[in-house]
Amino acid sequence: MSETQVRKADHLRICLEEDVQFRQNTNGFDRYRFLHACLPELDYDEIDLSTIFLGKPLGSPFLVSSMTGGTEQAKTINYRLAEAAQTYRLAMGVGSQRIAVEKPDVADTFAVRKIAPDILLFANLGAVQLNYTYGIDECLRVVDILQADALILHLNPLQECIQTNGDKNFKGLLDKIAKICKKISVPVVAKEVGNGISPQMAKYLVDAGVSAIDVAGAGGTSWAKVESERATNALQRQLGKTFADWGIPTAECLVGIRSLYPEIPAIASGGLRNGLDGAKAIALGADLAGLAFPFLQAASESPEAIDNFIRLLQAELKTVLFCTGNGTITELKRSNTLRKRDEI
Repeated sequence: MSETQVRKADHLRICLEEDVQFRQNTNGFDRYRFLHACLPELDYDEIDLSTIFLGKPLGSPFLVSSMTGGTEQAKTINYRLAEAAQTYRLAMGVGSQRIAVEKPDVADTFAVRKIAPDILLFANLGAVQLNYTYGIDECLRVVDILQADALILHLNPLQECIQTNGDKNFKGLLDKIAKICKKISVPVVAKEVGNGISPQMAKYLVDAGVSAIDVAGAGGTSWAKVESERATNALQRQLGKTFADWGIPTAECLVGIRSLYPEIPAIASGGLRNGLDGAKAIALGADLAGLAFPFLQAASESPEAIDNFIRLLQAELKTVLFCTGNGTITELKRSNTLRKRDEI
């Protein structure tokens, strides 16, 4: 395997087998609570979870967040998740496709469109690669591999700092992102990888032309911890431990960005673990709720485990709608039924 393939395999193994979750810094949703409606005046069976994102209809507002690709294990995971996304009409992203550009023979580990012809599908590249010879051609190539509806450019400065021989030149990157946004025919989504996007950073990105923001805040998998686990020297290992809980909580990112941009399409990911987290994210203004680690756990087990998890997610979200007196996702967003705990 190439160095990049080894890294991909390490990431999967570490995420599944090691304790690499945030411990002190939470996703921020624990600071909020829904107002319970003891008389919802609804028929549970009539509650509608459907939504639209970037013009594509979805069965419910859940995103299978970007995770992996490039190895046989990653291919199995991606294909299982794509099949479930097609069945339940969920949105889906894949992991960084840089390896598919470097090694075209592994592109098939990402190419899930043949399994999921109708889903909202996101291609994915690290934005920093635009400072390392990548440009519009590579962006178009990864979109083409997936026949994707949109392109995620992910931002991961902390991960690159911890990663042995990481790509740490982020200088002048915003202008290059702006050029990609102008040249490419699909929407561009700016996404962090678990340390959050602040309102000020969101302003820079929106001004550069991105069509949507995935806040990907702190509270879930710590990529500083992941890279610390696979570090080849003591300095990098300790650096990862020092910054294990670095980042802006997901809920805080979402509230801040929504106050600045009420209408920009927004995805909340980073530490979401169930449908209640997803409901809180939506009530705070997210259009989609993205989950990665829970989907990874289920996909590594079996297709049945994914099916069971999605059914639970939807039941949890539907229960929130029912017990807050909201019949649709749009009503939940507008309901003002989510409050800070100290306000109840």
